[in-house]
Amino acid sequence: MTLRNTTLSLLAISIICLFSACKSQEYGFSKKDVRKGQKLVGLEFDKQAVNTMYRYLGRNKSGYDSLRKYETDNETFPALLFDPHPAGYKMPDHSATGNEWSIPENITLPSSEDEIALMSIPELAGLIKSKKLSSERLTNIYLSRIEKYDGQLQSVITVTRELALKQAREADRQIAAGNYKGILHGIPYGVKDLMAVEGYPTTWGAAPYKNQMINYTATVVRKLEAQGAVLIAKLVSGSLARGDVWFGGKTKNPWDLKQGASGSSAGSGSATSAGLVAFSLGTETLGSITSPATRNGVTGLRPTYGRVSRHGVMSLSWSMDKVGPLCRSAEDTEIVFNAIYGKDDLDPTTNSVGFEQVKKAPEDLRVAYLKEDIEADSSDQGKNLWEGLKVLKEMGIEPEPIALPKDYPYNVFDIILRAEAGAFFDDLVLSKGVDQMVEQHYGSRANSLRQARLIPAVEYLQANRQRRQLIDEIHMLFKDYDVIIAPTFRGRQLFITNLTGHPVISIPTGFDKRGRPTSMTFVGNLYDEGSILALAKAYQEVTDFDEKHPPLFSGNQND
Repeated sequence: MTLRNTTLSLLAISIICLFSACKSQEYGFSKKDVRKGQKLVGLEFDKQAVNTMYRYLGRNKSGYDSLRKYETDNETFPALLFDPHPAGYKMPDHSATGNEWSIPENITLPSSEDEIALMSIPELAGLIKSKKLSSERLTNIYLSRIEKYDGQLQSVITVTRELALKQAREADRQIAAGNYKGILHGIPYGVKDLMAVEGYPTTWGAAPYKNQMINYTATVVRKLEAQGAVLIAKLVSGSLARGDVWFGGKTKNPWDLKQGASGSSAGSGSATSAGLVAFSLGTETLGSITSPATRNGVTGLRPTYGRVSRHGVMSLSWSMDKVGPLCRSAEDTEIVFNAIYGKDDLDPTTNSVGFEQVKKAPEDLRVAYLKEDIEADSSDQGKNLWEGLKVLKEMGIEPEPIALPKDYPYNVFDIILRAEAGAFFDDLVLSKGVDQMVEQHYGSRANSLRQARLIPAVEYLQANRQRRQLIDEIHMLFKDYDVIIAPTFRGRQLFITNLTGHPVISIPTGFDKRGRPTSMTFVGNLYDEGSILALAKAYQEVTDFDEKHPPLFSGNQND
């Protein structure tokens, strides 16, 4: 080779290298980065394949960079909406016209404000309707309890005092004028601070959003306002709907102040149990109603997916989020659910299926139980569940054993939640605002949001295809029963039913050796909250666990 040819060859190599370096600089990554990165998702393309796709990946990245310049409103759902209905499913024709709840007429006003604060919704409604108790006085009772006790519980983020007193006085004025709106008129409540209320901060429990103001009010809050209920507090959500730790501390279990309240509807569970509110609203994506209901000894209803509007509520997972009540009894949860469910044009996942109370005798309900999961639980939770089963059998119920399907890739399904959360909070991650969150450990929401950026779209869709098959199989398993009795935590019930969108109710079953509440869960078919509520109410009529209150906050050390 001549000197001239050698020089030309070196020049050509230099130009190629320079071109490659320029491309690497232009795209922000090299082919070597691609070869290394593919290992994160278990792939191994050869060198030629990587060389071939390199420019395509660069074009993709340019598209991502362009996308991030466009703002997306918090209320915007993805164009691919989740459908919980199995193949061939026919929407039920429930009538909502026959629902009724008895308001006691001859109820006596207790002398103790502690006792008043822990009364049921029908009892409070009876006092208010008969004008033995004004809404304003009841509201002040709860406001005083928040001031007295919340330093211990850390269950309240924002007290809506001015709004509450305004609404209470208006309720009293309307009732005095003969305009009684119904059983929730004048009843004070709280909402998890994922729900927007115009004029007050909506913090989502997280430091980056502690001063966030949203200039509209969530649909569920507007529904309750229309029925005359009184909003007194925005209650703790664990940071971005995870756990019981928020930017102001850790919410406590009123039965044991050394223990957290669980989450993420931590404030709703704690404040309802301790009698700081008459009832509350929470949200669940993967246990955030049922877990704090169990921990704090209250009753939590997680409705069918799409039953209750999420407009004005922070999204964690568009395909898994649900809004539901946490109350001190199943009857109270039924009353509140009836007030908040229904079609909302602002939430494209809602529909017009009515809620119908089920008035069958317990023995006429078709009931199954998750035998293997219950038998596998030797804890106090499990022992109390067995005792609960005995009570149900004494009520004339003969549950049949069934088992949940096992042959699914359960270890991957949580990427659905994490990918959707990553999309909603993408700006928080890209701006590094996520670094401001209180918890930064392996199990924190901050860490979950960061790693969500590395979940492949293909795996997300493949997981949802498996989910579709799971939905069909669960429907075939459940359809011959009205209620399935399950452990609240043991086994995969909680995970599966949140993926499929089935309704559940968690009810107290007693206490463990340390005096902490335990629970069991009733699972229903899609849109059949009526059956699980009917059985829960019947169970609570023959037991008194729902009437137990934490001694430190009930004024009764013998409770």
